[in-house]
Amino acid sequence: MQSVLPDAWAPAVAGAIAIVLVVLVALVTRNVANRLITRVVRRASSSNGSSIAGRLRGKQNIPLEGLDAVAAERRRQRAETIGSVLRSVASVVILGTAVLTVLDRLSVPIAPLLTSVGIVGVAVGFGAQELVKDFIAGMFMLLEDQYGVGDVIDAGAAAGTVEAVTLRITRLRDNDGRVWYIRNGTIVRVGNESQGWARAVVDVPVAYASDIPAVRELLQQVVDDMWKDPAYRDAVLVEEPQVWGIEQISDTAIVFRISAKTIPSRQSEIARELRLRVKSALDRAAIPIAG
Repeated sequence: MQSVLPDAWAPAVAGAIAIVLVVLVALVTRNVANRLITRVVRRASSSNGSSIAGRLRGKQNIPLEGLDAVAAERRRQRAETIGSVLRSVASVVILGTAVLTVLDRLSVPIAPLLTSVGIVGVAVGFGAQELVKDFIAGMFMLLEDQYGVGDVIDAGAAAGTVEAVTLRITRLRDNDGRVWYIRNGTIVRVGNESQGWARAVVDVPVAYASDIPAVRELLQQVVDDMWKDPAYRDAVLVEEPQVWGIEQISDTAIVFRISAKTIPSRQSEIARELRLRVKSALDRAAIPIAG
């Protein structure tokens, strides 16, 4: 059977067909890889978790919609950031392989090209050391789940609530409303107040001449009443508050200390409520507070 095309064109046509096939295979492979990564990311970000307070107390039926919403947003952002990195890596590997294959089909020398790319990469690496450092630090921060959106952290340079996390920067808002943008590569240590649990500590100074057993019994009654209050026991408190006892003694005062274990970021609320209840109880018992 006689060919429609001249014999001289056959190699060129075969090469063109091979290049088209390489490009199509690369695009299809990249699309499939991106779809798989997106599916995994969606599954990871939509997985349901039990409430933090419920896990700490061994209960799974305690509704904490606000806290769970923050945890879900944190999980979603972490999964999407990692997914974005994986999609970028997959695209670079697949498309880079396709480009090299096409150049080889076009009889373009690849070795000098790879050498040139390597030299350029080294030069760019030296010039963008800080940027690379930020990205690497951001990757490890996300993988290790050091902090996330909604956490209250102390990052050294600034402290506040995390509003956004990317591979390059972390955005915080402090108590005065200022927004801080911190490069991830500059964060040496992080104190996270929103992981696991928190502790509210309240010191109660009473007059030196006060009846110590009576004061301790009064404070114990205050913490018992708070533990029995469903508004706190089922939503904020993790364990029964404790009266640790005498913390300090001076010539004018005796200081008792109360401790309460709470869910993250709610210790200040519990401390204020404890102070209010202790003040009311001391007033009713006519026990003076030391100045």
